[in-house]
Amino acid sequence: MDRHRTAARPGQGSRGIAIRRAAWCAVAGLCAWGLAARAADLVGSAAFGDWRADRPGLSRRITPADLPPPYATGSAVAVARIAAPPKQPALALPPGFSVTLFARHLAGPRALKVAPNGDVFVAESRAGRVVVLRSAGAAAETATFAAGLDSPFGIAFYPPGPAPQFVYVGTPQAIVRFPYRVGDLRARGPGRTVVPRLAESGAGHWTRDIAFTPDGKRMFVSVGSATNDGETTARWSAPRIAEWRRSHAAGEAWGEDAGRAVVLEFDPEGGGRRVFATGLRNCIGLAVDARSGTPWCTVNERDGLGDDLPPDYVTRVRQGAFYGWPWFYLGGHEDPRHRGERPDLAGEVALPDVLIQAHSAPMQMCFYDGDMFPAAYRGNVFVALHGSWNRHRRTGYKVVRIPVRDGVPGGEYEDFMTGFVTAEDGVWGRPVGVAVAADGALLVGEDGSGTIWRISYDGRGSRP
Repeated sequence: MDRHRTAARPGQGSRGIAIRRAAWCAVAGLCAWGLAARAADLVGSAAFGDWRADRPGLSRRITPADLPPPYATGSAVAVARIAAPPKQPALALPPGFSVTLFARHLAGPRALKVAPNGDVFVAESRAGRVVVLRSAGAAAETATFAAGLDSPFGIAFYPPGPAPQFVYVGTPQAIVRFPYRVGDLRARGPGRTVVPRLAESGAGHWTRDIAFTPDGKRMFVSVGSATNDGETTARWSAPRIAEWRRSHAAGEAWGEDAGRAVVLEFDPEGGGRRVFATGLRNCIGLAVDARSGTPWCTVNERDGLGDDLPPDYVTRVRQGAFYGWPWFYLGGHEDPRHRGERPDLAGEVALPDVLIQAHSAPMQMCFYDGDMFPAAYRGNVFVALHGSWNRHRRTGYKVVRIPVRDGVPGGEYEDFMTGFVTAEDGVWGRPVGVAVAADGALLVGEDGSGTIWRISYDGRGSRP
């Protein structure tokens, strides 16, 4: 990583500026929690719950004041068993919404993106390809847009607008773009690598999402950490730790994690690299609010501290902000595995906007900009929750909605689509991708059974 071109971080420059920045972030976060459109149904410890309480319309609100202490419970390994999908899935939605099967038999579908003409681009990460689904009545025509890719995830069209010329694809170590015209089912030519090396190591968290600002001048890329909580420090000698503290500012990491746990910014040609924000353990879903140009992230927080700690989150990402990983989480909460390593950062950690039940694993997110759903949904955020494994009783395995007013989330989130859990130890679907279709419907992809579902609104509602 070119340390001379990174964004300003806490610990660099004036201490007073860093403290004022942190204070602003904290106030902004607390203000957001006070802007809810209505009181949440479940608050405090009641919001921690598990999947058994899930139902469309149920809302939760978690704040930093609600957090239990570290190790209040043991650390679980409770990987859900993937069951065969039922013949008639009991997918539940709010009144007036209907769901139908859009596509099936996909190979590990991950991120979804919709082209200007309505074609649906899908990253089949396990198969190493990007496919295009074109609606054809009750079915979807499938074509391979590009193959032979290394675990593709993020997909973005460039330039933004009705006539993109390229499709950008994020892989663990690179950003590749393919020539494209609207309506193409296959790339017009070979891919060209515009960013050849995203981090010092491609190990660990591998998903790389991509999002452009509305004017097309800036490209954001998410790069998750290589490790759970920067545990490589445990193998360091005391002199080496002391040397690292003296020579590294907050937000930089070490070893496998060099240049990781960040959101990066580039120009569309892959130049002008700089670090936009740091301390984001694993920003998987990355999207830009078209009204403000602000990037948002869904963040998978660290494991091993107990069932309800720390919450995952969805947040607006502020330039130059530091979100704590690995030393702190959610403001001044110190990770006990790094106790005393960076006391200077305790007051400099930005608070995220919306806290999600710990270990829910939020994945792709999208802003609802369609016209099909009721007006109250316009500008809201939909998030796919892949589901927990590091928790005794499961959470996630659903799609949630985050109410947003004037670009500001209120702090609560609401169950929108549930029904992927089959039994106490089984699930048939793990939501990963969400995207707004050309007609305003919501598309939801899951990689447990390899399906995509289409959610529409007609005021009546039905079941698949």
